[in-house]
Amino acid sequence: MAKQQLFLGIDCGTQGTKAIVLDARSGQVLGQGAAAHTLISGANGRREQDTSQWLEAFTLATRDALLTASVDGQHILGIGVSGQQHGLVLLDDHGLPLRPAKLWCDTESTAENDQLLTHLRGENGSLARLGVVIAPGYTVSKLLWSKNHHPDVFARIAHILLPHDYLNFWLTGRACSEYGDASGTGYFNVRNRQWDLELLRHIDPGGRLQAALPELIDAQQAVGTILPDIAAHLGINPRARVSSGGGDNMMGAIGTGNIRPGAITMSLGSSGTVYAYADQPTVSPDASVATFCSSSGGWLPLICTMNLTNATGVIRELFDLDIDTFNHRVAQAPIGAEGVCMLPFFNGERVPALPHATGSLQGLTMTNLTQANLCRAVVEGTTFGLRYGLDLLRHNGLQSRSICLIGGGSKSAAWRQIVADIMNTPVICTEQSEAAALGAAIQAAWCVSREDGREESLAQLCERCVKLDPASETRPIPDNVAACQQAYERYQQHVATL
Repeated sequence: MAKQQLFLGIDCGTQGTKAIVLDARSGQVLGQGAAAHTLISGANGRREQDTSQWLEAFTLATRDALLTASVDGQHILGIGVSGQQHGLVLLDDHGLPLRPAKLWCDTESTAENDQLLTHLRGENGSLARLGVVIAPGYTVSKLLWSKNHHPDVFARIAHILLPHDYLNFWLTGRACSEYGDASGTGYFNVRNRQWDLELLRHIDPGGRLQAALPELIDAQQAVGTILPDIAAHLGINPRARVSSGGGDNMMGAIGTGNIRPGAITMSLGSSGTVYAYADQPTVSPDASVATFCSSSGGWLPLICTMNLTNATGVIRELFDLDIDTFNHRVAQAPIGAEGVCMLPFFNGERVPALPHATGSLQGLTMTNLTQANLCRAVVEGTTFGLRYGLDLLRHNGLQSRSICLIGGGSKSAAWRQIVADIMNTPVICTEQSEAAALGAAIQAAWCVSREDGREESLAQLCERCVKLDPASETRPIPDNVAACQQAYERYQQHVATL
């Protein structure tokens, strides 16, 4: 039997850390593990996490994955890390965190973001200079917020890292960042792939931020070899190499084989994302499209909505429904939920850009206010937000023959049909639902093969390791498409009134 080539893929998300063990030779996922995180939430939009939870969850999930794979950790050749984007981790000169990490969903720095946008001469100025429009979730406003609210902490900053950079630093002792995840900081130019040092000097003329920046590396470069004490702690081969890793969307793209033009990945997670690979940095004039770099050598135009399974979860909890009952209710109600329309902006919204919006229900009558219609309305409302984003990507010249669905919502057959009908495009899921962890493991295999001088192309690895689930394939139904289009237009009219 051919010798296995084992790689560990880690995805550190908002709700928890997932780990998978991949045999890159056979393309099989052999084992999986998971451990949860908790949020530090506060008024005025605070959403933070204690970084020590990430390290604990990384350890538990890794041990779990090795156990379920029935493999010896000494055979792991490489590790790839995917992390939630935009988060801010500040370290002192001993490499220790100065305070909890501010997350992508933290909107406490909205005032600082507004100040920085004014400095950049508005959305058009931000697009012209950086290739993206900075938003409150991006890292840059969190830096100015730290300076304004925690000057004592700010004075001790030695390293500025994103969540996945911090985990790589813990694994290897090296502070670096790769282009994909760096794209979401707001102080990185996505066209020339360089830090915008002038913008950081505007925040801090003293130069402390510039000195604290990590070195930028290419997606297929390894960060280094795992530190001996961390290898012993995790029960892993001390010669295992750590790949560049990347943001969760960049790793999700690799984990769905979205590394060439023509594919579209849609993630139905806590938030919703739609993204497609591009081989040129064609920056959309629309502020809602973020033309990030990919972690596969190209670019990844992307839109992100703030409300998806977090919104459906609120309705499920309200009625105390388990997932199966909720899905049954959704399927019971007709398309358009008999006129009930939900604008599910419980967290404010990024696309469309309505940061201060709240959730609302429209079109209620004495006869249509039913549990089934409310369940249907929240799924339709969140999916309409993604349709709006997909239309923006299509206006930017991106083609889509089919959509690859990932994330928790993709497990629902009813939701898959709604997505196919609203987007008027066939959808299919990958066999491995943890696409970001799989992408991280594939990227690790790519990095290690390159370092060993027997470079396999990323396309070859994806072909072998990314498997589609034919049973999940869902095609649009023509009559449904027409009814969904009507409901979508009604949703757009309601959004326009905001």
